[in-house]
Amino acid sequence: MTEKERTTDGEGPPGSYLTYAGYLKLEDLLSLQQPLSEGPEHDEMLFIIIHQVYELWFKEVLHEVDYVVRLLRANDLARAQHTMKRILTILKVLVAQLDILETMTPVEFLTFRERLEAASGFQSHQFRELEFALGLKSRWAISRYPQHEPALERLQQRYEEPTLWDALLAFLSREGYGVPAHLLERDVTGPIEPDPELQEVVIEVYRSNPAISELCERFVDLDEGLQEWRYRHVKMVERTIGAKPGTGGSAGVEYLRRTLFKPAFPDLWGIRTRL
Repeated sequence: MTEKERTTDGEGPPGSYLTYAGYLKLEDLLSLQQPLSEGPEHDEMLFIIIHQVYELWFKEVLHEVDYVVRLLRANDLARAQHTMKRILTILKVLVAQLDILETMTPVEFLTFRERLEAASGFQSHQFRELEFALGLKSRWAISRYPQHEPALERLQQRYEEPTLWDALLAFLSREGYGVPAHLLERDVTGPIEPDPELQEVVIEVYRSNPAISELCERFVDLDEGLQEWRYRHVKMVERTIGAKPGTGGSAGVEYLRRTLFKPAFPDLWGIRTRL
């Protein structure tokens, strides 16, 4: 972006110029880091920024996942591949950011932890939306949000709409592969269960169509990347608070461990021993 560009979107008075700070709303953005501890405690700023950045990346990943769904519906394989690679690159950044958070020692976290009260990353509705978009849906997760919560409507919508996996199955069917009818017509609010009949179809894809099998491998990368993030997140929490209960009423590390190693796309893992 050039230093100054003429504005046409109402930013500033007529004849004024759009600036870098104006375009990015930097005054608003940089005013959102508001520590609650007295002083404030030095490390609370890091804690706030890291989690705000996570939420921004979650927003972008959701934006890209929705785009992949639209591309698959349009049979645009090349752009779907490209967009999946972007999502995977963002996931690597999400994992790497944990290295920054781990520079904060348990003692430093305790200096402001009590100020978090019931607030917890467990309540991140955007991460729940991402889980739902990938097929990891849970009625229980929705029930955790009060009726007046603005995010509840978005979560309910994600819960009721087809997933990224459903978009892939529909794409494979349009490409002439015999995806079982019961999967194309499945209840999209239900869990994605491994299906031996579908695995035969996926094996056929892998053996006959390199381009589409490459797309399937990007789905495996996405699944693996999400599991890697979960694992690193569990270890970060464990080294910070040990076995203590989490804020917001969660069971802390004990709960997080239960989320590990649950594949979003089990059939893409199931074919490995059958190829």
